[in-house]
Amino acid sequence: STTQLIFNDRDPKTNRVFAVLYDVAKHKRLHEYRFEDTPFGNSGVAQKGGFFLGLNYGRMAKLRQVTGYVGSHNWTDGVAAPDNDGIFITEIESGKKRILVSFRQLADLIAPVRPDVREKHLFINHTLWNRDDNRIYFYVRGDFDDRKNKIDVPCTIHPDGTGLTMQKFIGGHPEWEFGPHVIGIKDRRQVLYDVDRGEITGQVGDPEILPQPDGDSALSPNGKWFVNGYRMGHADVYAVLNRTDGTFVKTKALPVDDWLGGDLRLDPAPCWNRTNDAIAVPAIADDATRSRQTFLLRIHQSGK
Repeated sequence: STTQLIFNDRDPKTNRVFAVLYDVAKHKRLHEYRFEDTPFGNSGVAQKGGFFLGLNYGRMAKLRQVTGYVGSHNWTDGVAAPDNDGIFITEIESGKKRILVSFRQLADLIAPVRPDVREKHLFINHTLWNRDDNRIYFYVRGDFDDRKNKIDVPCTIHPDGTGLTMQKFIGGHPEWEFGPHVIGIKDRRQVLYDVDRGEITGQVGDPEILPQPDGDSALSPNGKWFVNGYRMGHADVYAVLNRTDGTFVKTKALPVDDWLGGDLRLDPAPCWNRTNDAIAVPAIADDATRSRQTFLLRIHQSGK
């Protein structure tokens, strides 16, 4: 539906997190996805709809606060790699849920290359559906603030739970292209990585266009436009590349003031609309309030 979205909420009495299906035209909650045994929130809706992924945001609040909901209920607190927590998948229409992959499975997968994973309390970030909704990319992490010993392993899995595979690391903020290809970073280049072959197969732009390819990025739904946001002093700049003819533009610097780091930092985080002509980005309002707001960058092509 063009008028429905899913957001996360929390019960103030129990601190249990749940997802909400909401219709902006009707101003109405259509469904609340409350699970008493595993109270998770939405972490990614399938590109074509129908399903959403879920994570335990209470667990993340303990293990990486910047991505969690502080104070929310965590049913696996103190357990390093539980078998009743991990990534969940929910059918939007029926409300039925199942666990897609557990932390126990992920620890077993990683142990041959990182035996110390058994000692780590694991969590998951960046659950990303591909454009065909037949693969999901995500990171398994543990001791993330320990640069020398942290676990930071990218994986892919099919929505039916098959095909669980460790992938090569291509940066912390990847984006799906088409088919099995993910856009990431290698040797300061924006690259295309094939998750089926486990190798880099191409490149997006060049260093002149994308000087900081490890920044937050997003590909338009039609694949024509690629945007990369990166930090310059106390502001963010966005490089927008037309992949069909190689032309590009860089935006003016959008202020983020002193929200440069920490758990409340203001990352670039660009997000395309579904008609390929506008990008939503966060920044600080240039007025007396200096408040955090969402802004639109619109694509205008001369002669069109």
